[in-house]
Amino acid sequence: MARQDLKGTLDRIGNELVRGFQIVALFVIGGTIVWSAGTDYLRMMSGGHARLDDILLLFIYLELGTIVGIYFKTDRLPVLFLLYVAITALTRFLAVDVKDLSMESVLVVTGAIFVLTLAVLVVQIGAAKFPMPGDSRNSPARIDAGQATHD
Repeated sequence: MARQDLKGTLDRIGNELVRGFQIVALFVIGGTIVWSAGTDYLRMMSGGHARLDDILLLFIYLELGTIVGIYFKTDRLPVLFLLYVAITALTRFLAVDVKDLSMESVLVVTGAIFVLTLAVLVVQIGAAKFPMPGDSRNSPARIDAGQATHD
């Protein structure tokens, strides 16, 4: 009996330590995203203009910040937003370096964007067809059109 109580106590302490680490790490990551985005934004402002790659970089920061916010609120890593970050990063790479890339490289990057887009579709269909217990009807992982026709 005492052994089970000790195990339960240690499990609770371990869970609280992990949760505390997650909270601290999320604040550090969130602060780093804000700091990096602010630094890049100030660089754009001092330069007097923003290029397409600068704007896409701001979208990457936005998506990363959204990931941190969703993870903080739900304790779930939003896979869709990770896919969005990857698509935006590859699009930024393609837009900035297209003139320096070989045709094969352009095709590989374009193919990677296509595969990631298919992954977004699969994740959204899966989330619509097999919602997690406790998911709200307004979850960003659900397909809006699917809610209207299937619910």
